[in-house]
Amino acid sequence: MARDWKKTKLGAEVDFLTGFPFKSENYTDDSDSIRLVRGDNIVQGALRWDGVKRWPSSDCSDYDLYRLREGDVVLAMDRPWIAAGLKYARISKFDIPSLLVQRTARLRGGPNLDTGYLRYVIGSLEFTQHIQAVATGSIVPHISGNQIKDFDITLPPLAEQKTISGVLSALDAKIELNHRINAELEGLAKLLYDYWFVQFEFPLTAAHAAAIGKPKHTGHPYLSSGGPMVHDPQLKRKIPKGWKLTAIADLVPIGKDTINPSANPEKLFKLFSIPGFDQTGTHRQEPGSAIGSNKFTVVGTDLLVSKLNPWTNRVIYPADEPDMVCSTEFVVMRPRELWMKNFLYMLATDPSFVAFCSQSATGTSNSHKRVNPSVMTSYGIPYSADVARTFGETVHPMLSQRLVLQQQCQELTALRDWLLPMLMNGQVRVG
Repeated sequence: MARDWKKTKLGAEVDFLTGFPFKSENYTDDSDSIRLVRGDNIVQGALRWDGVKRWPSSDCSDYDLYRLREGDVVLAMDRPWIAAGLKYARISKFDIPSLLVQRTARLRGGPNLDTGYLRYVIGSLEFTQHIQAVATGSIVPHISGNQIKDFDITLPPLAEQKTISGVLSALDAKIELNHRINAELEGLAKLLYDYWFVQFEFPLTAAHAAAIGKPKHTGHPYLSSGGPMVHDPQLKRKIPKGWKLTAIADLVPIGKDTINPSANPEKLFKLFSIPGFDQTGTHRQEPGSAIGSNKFTVVGTDLLVSKLNPWTNRVIYPADEPDMVCSTEFVVMRPRELWMKNFLYMLATDPSFVAFCSQSATGTSNSHKRVNPSVMTSYGIPYSADVARTFGETVHPMLSQRLVLQQQCQELTALRDWLLPMLMNGQVRVG
């Protein structure tokens, strides 16, 4: 450690605040209201806004103390650490305006502590180990404000803090940009899926156009162009003529091949698992000796859909790599061709499919319910092989680009995590 670095307690340097107990009976669904940051909204290094609670904008003037600013660091105080990692996040410009809720901590830098540097103090392995050591409670582990502030930190001079955080934040900015591009790509693919397979506004092919007597309308929306519709008694709605209700089980087989990785203790496997799931569909590399149970084998055309707590909609679109395995909590859909994998990915992330699986899940514990694979694959949709193939080929560039950016994020994250401890303990100095 350099001579001009000092050791101190986090509490001596940080502006610390815990949230307000906003009453749930006053929550609102008004999209113009203020989002509330609760522990449930905080994941590993980021915020997620699905299922967000909101507070009326007209009743916010009394809560200015709890308004979050760009750059603030928030930390869940109940169940602060799970298998996927520490539940903390940096507030970005996309996360405001928002208000801090009780049992959630807000941290800002002080005169001697740069808020950008603070972000990496909280994201460090040492802080995670501190939280794991001091958390109390067997059912719902929790931490107190004093336990957070009691963490020992080593501070370089303020200028060097800003230089260190600048290097690390440049990597994080690129990672965040990739995630946002991927969200846009997936959003576009979902929009196309809704148009084609829910609203039936898929582009007319020459054959379709001829069938309805409008050959000049090739490429125009089917339904708007007068495409014939017929009533389906099972779906109780009209669907395009020539389409039929088809179950997933009739489209794709289920992969059930298993392997015991521990039989190859030195070999590195690419493991997709439930605890490590982070919504990006990435894997982690583990030696066979570290994987203690049988896993399903995974090939490049597979699609993985979690049967555990299906309302969380954990769907993984793997790249085509060797030595991939996954938890047996996944259903392995195994199409022969990529266009079908693309189609199934959009089907498996469609709200109607998620609702079907959620309603079909069984189990004695509300936090551990599963949908039977045979029930999951009994889900039926209006289907045309020609249109599904065209759709799968159309969205393929979008989903392929997602894989490229996901891989880049993995590499950038590994680089950041390698640099972080060395920069923060002075082993590596910047410039």
